[in-house]
Amino acid sequence: MKKPNWIQTVLFSGTMMALVLLTSGAKDPKNDMNNAQAVQFEQPPLGYAYNALEPYIDAMTMEVHYSKHHAAYTKNFNAALAEANIKEKNIEAIFARISQYPAAVRNNGGGYYNHNLFWQIIAPGGSKSPQGELLEAINKNFGSVDAFKEEFSKKAMSVFGSGWAWLIVSDGELKITSTPNQDNPLMDVVAERGRPVILIDVWEHAYYLKYQNRRKEYVDAFWNVINWDQALKNYLGK
Repeated sequence: MKKPNWIQTVLFSGTMMALVLLTSGAKDPKNDMNNAQAVQFEQPPLGYAYNALEPYIDAMTMEVHYSKHHAAYTKNFNAALAEANIKEKNIEAIFARISQYPAAVRNNGGGYYNHNLFWQIIAPGGSKSPQGELLEAINKNFGSVDAFKEEFSKKAMSVFGSGWAWLIVSDGELKITSTPNQDNPLMDVVAERGRPVILIDVWEHAYYLKYQNRRKEYVDAFWNVINWDQALKNYLGK
């Protein structure tokens, strides 16, 4: 019998290796490395059950908001970073020059980051009221906690369309501001920049299943689930 030449042997070996990879489910290490590099930011766990904020925020809204909207922002943010070849791991550094990046990075990066903060600032049972240095700062800047709540609620109600209302620290002072869409106060494109302390999501998907067009009821309910302990940490930069 005629022996196969070296070319046939190489081709046969290569074919067999490909079949082994396919049948065994083995993965190409190069593709694994590329996929790992593409995921720069991961969606953190919610930290509580979807129904934990009821009756103020319903379980269905929380499930859709976290598992669909936030998950999509996370996935699309990583895709946008990969597309733009941005490898920065510090998200605040990305926001500091967001005007230099494509809109997909700005929109999805904001959606990813803003929701991370929002899940922390709302919590089962909330906490009764601000304490310590945050309480002192609120009283200094707004006169009282009730006056602050009223002004913050008005700002949330004044957002036209989709966006966020914020309490921020700017130049050592507390300020209430708002941003459209998924912008936030860390971005170099906003009028008022500062460190976020408290925020509320006033996109319709945050409340429409329960409150429909009654945004004020949703904003009023927000005060029942606000995590003032986390707000204090945000204020102190911890």
